[in-house]
Amino acid sequence: MDAVRVALLREVLAGTEWIQETRRFAGALRGAVVPHGGGLLLVGSAAYEPWHLAAHLDDEAAWSGLSELSPTLVRHRVPGGAPAHLAVGLGRLAAAGRGETLLVVAPGQPGAGLLERVHDARRNGATVLALDGGDRDLHALAHDALAAPPAPPDEAAGAAPDLGLDTVQHLVSAAAGENSLPAPRGRRRFRDRLARLADGLTAPPPPRW
Repeated sequence: MDAVRVALLREVLAGTEWIQETRRFAGALRGAVVPHGGGLLLVGSAAYEPWHLAAHLDDEAAWSGLSELSPTLVRHRVPGGAPAHLAVGLGRLAAAGRGETLLVVAPGQPGAGLLERVHDARRNGATVLALDGGDRDLHALAHDALAAPPAPPDEAAGAAPDLGLDTVQHLVSAAAGENSLPAPRGRRRFRDRLARLADGLTAPPPPRW
């Protein structure tokens, strides 16, 4: 999802809690890593690897000039021949400590093994952040957490667009690299904003300037 689509999605969500919540969490992430010059470790569950978020944070680090946002992706399974930046295993969490930030991303249960490693990292002084589906045990360990909302029933009148964990990750990563908040916009009906989003996503690209 590029910057234009993020902006259009924010148009749809204007007036809901999710713009503020994703910016709040992004601020916590940024506030944890920038003062320490980086040290961001990104880990998922055994069933979910947040490589997409890793790539987006890397992009935001480059675009914003905040190299501290560039994460180290910690993997449950490292395939043979993986390049160095994709060859960091769970053993890295044992060394996590003060001045480092551990961002855990898990749509489902993180698993007892990962929770134990997260607990040890926090005990050693690392800041723990969680972006997930609302796991109580993980939230109990996190200094700050944001749970993606459950998908609304298809038949719900005026239901918000699917705000699954992937979408929330896009909003958080984009907000983490922002230098300032956009100017407030006037109130619009939800269906009008949704129609504008659909038009924007299907419109042809603008002519080359």
